[in-house]
Parts: sequence; structure tokens; C-alpha cells
Amino acid sequence: MKTKERRNAIAVWLLGEKKPISGDMIAARYKVSRQTVVKDISVLREMGYEVLPTHSGYVLQKSPLAERVFELKHTTEQTEDELSIIVSLGGTVADVFVYHKVYGKLTAPLGIYAQAQIDDFMRDVRDGKSRELMNITGGEHFHTVRAETEEILDKIGAALDAKGYLVKK
Repeated sequence: MKTKERRNAIAVWLLGEKKPISGDMIAARYKVSRQTVVKDISVLREMGYEVLPTHSGYVLQKSPLAERVFELKHTTEQTEDELSIIVSLGGTVADVFVYHKVYGKLTAPLGIYAQAQIDDFMRDVRDGKSRELMNITGGEHFHTVRAETEEILDKIGAALDAKGYLVKK
């Protein structure tokens, strides 16, 4: 994994966690030294991420990324296309969630920002490792998407709408 990819992955991890992540955990996950983790955190701060060190690890207070929730509906066969649209236009699919009539809001973190992650996700779905959360609501689901600018989120929304994936309100 290249340095830029690792830093992006660390940012996505921090964005998805509510509790602190220790430097040792980051170092072990990405097979780097603690010194490298400290440098990565420093670069993330320079990029606008408010990463705070605590006694039990790093916590992200604020992200410089724009964020939007998209309400979508499509088939399982269209999932790869949906995710590829978001990633190819510069977005990160932070999570997926549905509103179940009995259980309420059900959320799963995704952190997908690269085609390789889409490939892994789709392989797991095709291999029957699990089914997509949207299947319990007839294909209707939501994604929290993050990008560097609101303009990128606008382009993502327009592309999803052009494919007929956005739910019209």
C-alpha cells in the first residue's frame, strides 16, 4: 500500500470510529512503525483533519471532507455500478443504512474509496458470504458519501440520478 493510500485509509478508519484508535493498532494494521503513524497523523492534520491524541488513541474531531446522504434504490446486480460511480467521481462510501419497520435504523460501516475494495465487497456478495443490507427493504437504502468538495458530491448525485438509482422525493 502506498503512503497516500495508507493515509486515506487511516482517515476513513478514524471517520468511521466513535472510540479512539491507538497508534499501535494503526501500525499493526498497515504494517508500519509507530514513527510512520505519527508522521501520517501529522500530514492528516496539515490536510485539515482535526485528529486529537488521547491517552487511549487518536480521535477525529472534524473532517475537512464534505458529506452527503443519498437515498437509493436498485437491484443487487446494479450494486457494483452504483459503488463504482461514487468512487470513480472521487467519493468515499462511508456506510450503508436502512430503516427497518421493526428494528429501526440499521447501519453498516463500509469505508469504500477504491475499486479494489468494490471488487472485494462484490466478491463476498457473489460468494454468498453475506447479503446486502438493502435486501431487507426491497432495495431501498442510504449511503453516507464523503468527498473533497460539495461540487464532487453534486456530480455523484447527478450521475446516480442519471442511472435511476436516486429515490425521488
